[in-house]
Amino acid sequence: MTSPEAIFHDPRSVPLRRRIPVRLAVGAARLLARRRPRRIRTVLEWLRRGARPATLEQTRAARDSVVAVSLACGGREGCLPRSLATILLCRLHGQWPTWCVGARRLPPFGAHAWVETEGVPVGENHPPDYFRPLFTVPCAPGSVSREAVIHEARSDG
Repeated sequence: MTSPEAIFHDPRSVPLRRRIPVRLAVGAARLLARRRPRRIRTVLEWLRRGARPATLEQTRAARDSVVAVSLACGGREGCLPRSLATILLCRLHGQWPTWCVGARRLPPFGAHAWVETEGVPVGENHPPDYFRPLFTVPCAPGSVSREAVIHEARSDG
């Protein structure tokens, strides 16, 4: 038995010039989601190189665009392609939130994939400790935030 679900789907809420990269990210995410978890993790670890940590606002904007454009990513069962599309879209802009895969802390078992920034799950309707991360792909070690680079440049000058 299935239960009805209301999904926000309004592709035109995203301007056309932004909608094209979102659709590309969603397409790539759907292809990547078909791979084994180890392969997904390897690809994401390679892609994260050179990216800056994403802010909460940047990550939320990317996730909102993905959900608005893609029905598959907007549904309850679309957590894997949604999280992958969000992280790929952020990467197109040179940013990287943390990609997480985990399971519910309490029975029954339920797997989930999500993105978080600054330790906060982005766009999730659950308390922050509802899922236990099994593995994550954070921003690459040695990456610094844009604010830190600006601060360093100001202090040098």
